[in-house]
Amino acid sequence: MSCKINRLIGSTRIAIVALFSVVASGAGAEEVQRWRVNMEPGVTEIGSRIYDLHMTVFWICVVIGVAVFGVMLYSIYSHRKSRGVTPATFHESTLVEVAWTVVPFLILIAMAVPATTTLIDIYNTDESEVDILVTGYQWKWKYEYINEGGENVSFFSTLSTPRSEIDNEDEKNTNYLLEVDEPLVIPVGKKVRFLVTAYDVIHAWWVPALAVKKDAIPGFINETWTLALEEGVYRGQCAELCGKDHGFMPIVVKVVSESEYHEWLGEKVAQASEIKELMSQQFDLDQLVERGDEVYQRNCLACHGAQGEGGVGAAIAGSAIAMGEVAGHLDSIVNGVPGTAMQAFGNQLNDVDLAAVTTYQRNAFGNNMGDLVQPIDVYNFKQGQ
Repeated sequence: MSCKINRLIGSTRIAIVALFSVVASGAGAEEVQRWRVNMEPGVTEIGSRIYDLHMTVFWICVVIGVAVFGVMLYSIYSHRKSRGVTPATFHESTLVEVAWTVVPFLILIAMAVPATTTLIDIYNTDESEVDILVTGYQWKWKYEYINEGGENVSFFSTLSTPRSEIDNEDEKNTNYLLEVDEPLVIPVGKKVRFLVTAYDVIHAWWVPALAVKKDAIPGFINETWTLALEEGVYRGQCAELCGKDHGFMPIVVKVVSESEYHEWLGEKVAQASEIKELMSQQFDLDQLVERGDEVYQRNCLACHGAQGEGGVGAAIAGSAIAMGEVAGHLDSIVNGVPGTAMQAFGNQLNDVDLAAVTTYQRNAFGNNMGDLVQPIDVYNFKQGQ
């Protein structure tokens, strides 16, 4: 038995040495980063202060730990019974009692002062130059720029990792599950205030490099802020267990120059105006099906399948919904289906995209209903509810 135990211990030692050798020498920068266990200062002034405060307190704890355990181990070794040491007979020492009360008190005060000033600044959202409403949905983020460009600009940010990588059909890329179709864009050197809430369940908006982590709670609006000092792309994730696809809810923030930010914002305002114009237009079947296919790929494919065969969600091909009354089909898409995984897309998609995806589902996958649902039909349906 002892031989087996020795062999097991020896094998374990070899495995540990080999593992650390790979991490230390053979792994690339991305692989080494995965082993990081400490905080990071990020690209904000407040993030650097938090990191410095964290490291200061850490080293204070290290010094205290070394001192306390050092004295304890020295006492155990030097005053052991085998050396014939005679135990002391005193019970109390006023000097020692005062020392171990006053010294920790002074240490705590020394840590509390910078910690308090940092906390006050963390919660100070005044004088922001850009305000963004962040709303968590299962499982995507909605960003609304408040009063930017003369009107609110809003869009959804959804995971864009190919399904083939998730299903292990293709090799996973460096940013696996950390890439989106529409990143959040903010200007460098500007204080950005985030108003964080949720539509359905509790989420948490977390971007470590920007020193931001705030719970998104339905019915409540929490505030936080950032001021990025460096341009770049910074990634985060939902940090609250929000459902079975919690791991498919990434955050990507692109920090750009002020000129590039205003150029991007202008494009978003133009897109919003274009959508308003499209609302009053009539489309032919081919136009609706083409646009609906794109909407389906982004929002429906994961649950209903590439060929409408179903999976997490019900099948679209040959379904009673897609081949039934148009009003019933719109109701399921706009309002969702209670008690199922079918979400309500009435607030997630504009009326043009809702009309397109409804038309697509009624004419794809062999359904061939020949129905056209126009944006005005969706608008009238919503008004009639």
